[in-house]
Amino acid sequence: MSSYFDIVSYEELLNEIKYVYRSDDRPWIIGYSGGKDSTTVVELVYEMLKSLAPQHRHKNVYIISSDTLIENPLIKIYLNKMNNLLGEAAAKDRLPIKSCMVTPKFNNTFWTNIIGKGFPTPRMNGTFRWCTDRLKIKPSADKIKAIMAEEDKEVIVLLGVRKAESIARKRRIEGRELTTRMLNRHETIPNAYVYNPIVELTTEDVWTVLLEHNSGKTPWGSDNSELVALYSDADSGECPFAGMSNSGQTQSCGQSRFGCWCCTVVKEDKSLNGFIKAGHRELIPLAEFRTWLMSIRDVDKYREKKHRDGTVYADKHGNKGYGPFTWEARKLILTKLIETQKAINYELITLDELRAIDEIWDRELDLSRRVLVDLYYDLTGEKLPWDSYKEALIKADIVDSIENMCEEYNVPSELVKNLLLSVHQNKNYSNPKIMRKELEKLLNQQWLHFDILKEIENADNETGAC
Repeated sequence: MSSYFDIVSYEELLNEIKYVYRSDDRPWIIGYSGGKDSTTVVELVYEMLKSLAPQHRHKNVYIISSDTLIENPLIKIYLNKMNNLLGEAAAKDRLPIKSCMVTPKFNNTFWTNIIGKGFPTPRMNGTFRWCTDRLKIKPSADKIKAIMAEEDKEVIVLLGVRKAESIARKRRIEGRELTTRMLNRHETIPNAYVYNPIVELTTEDVWTVLLEHNSGKTPWGSDNSELVALYSDADSGECPFAGMSNSGQTQSCGQSRFGCWCCTVVKEDKSLNGFIKAGHRELIPLAEFRTWLMSIRDVDKYREKKHRDGTVYADKHGNKGYGPFTWEARKLILTKLIETQKAINYELITLDELRAIDEIWDRELDLSRRVLVDLYYDLTGEKLPWDSYKEALIKADIVDSIENMCEEYNVPSELVKNLLLSVHQNKNYSNPKIMRKELEKLLNQQWLHFDILKEIENADNETGAC
């Protein structure tokens, strides 16, 4: 493949970017993953801004990085470093650059969904592949919308996508091009447009920009040899900045190479294994945890036989299909995660996530209100900040009596627990209809009547056959 720079010079590429920047007053937003393509875009834009007279730097450039909270530790450390250097250098050079990191809301993170709500781990061809949208796309899109509201303007999103990346991507890009314009309308975010400044560059061109211009130094003071070392160790590439795609489709981390350390969408995490093989032995516990987490996904004893809303579906054999992870499985996952966190001395789950999980368990599972805080203390020897505020909803001896009575009278203990939790949550409403409605909802959940409904269905089928 011929080099783009055989036809267009580096200076001409900068002039094109300068032309687009000065053409209107719409702020720019760059998705920065720390990988080679997004780094190239940021470098080009930074150099372009430096070349402008101060009075012509008339609009802001927002550099947004996405932290899923389960990023590979080596990549996260590098990305945080680059974001800090970018902010400091831009201030020193008086450039209108604002660098920030976005994360998912703490009630919607990977661990909050799995450990708190019991979501099964995503997989390559699964129908419930929920991670990319919740962890990357929504936080990024929310930030873009916030910028648009703050600026009260349309925005232009710069992406580091290239035709040379893959045949499929090349076709998607070419299919969206407007022959008379350099911008494409963003298909998923209203009032946003997309500009792809390096779309024609080859992989060789990208490395030329990063390693040959300014002797491989970035305009913000780092050295791209660090990036080369990351690629060399991982034998891979970066997870794309999701949420910015102009294809109207969810981008996947599954085929990326600098991805989430616990990604269950790929069979083998080549970058994580690559880092370990390159000498980062401290990451071995992460690989072991990831393997274990994938191994329990479809184990019968770890999965509920109903969905979170109480509905049930039958598999092809007529048996109850899988729902969320059981509470026992969630406690086990949290236990092993904290043990792994201690083993590598690196934060894998935040206090805010633990608080969000604790609130979900209090609301849906835990009559004692002490399971999570006690588990954390037993594993770490440290108390969570809210530990002293946790008081049991019902004392342990009474819970034991309830369990015994449920067994004696053949009443599902889970139903009784859910009724007690519902009464507690709705007790302060003055309108009794609210509580009655919630109790009726629990009593009529499908899982309680599955066997009876199945008998009725079988009887109807036999009648129809006659």
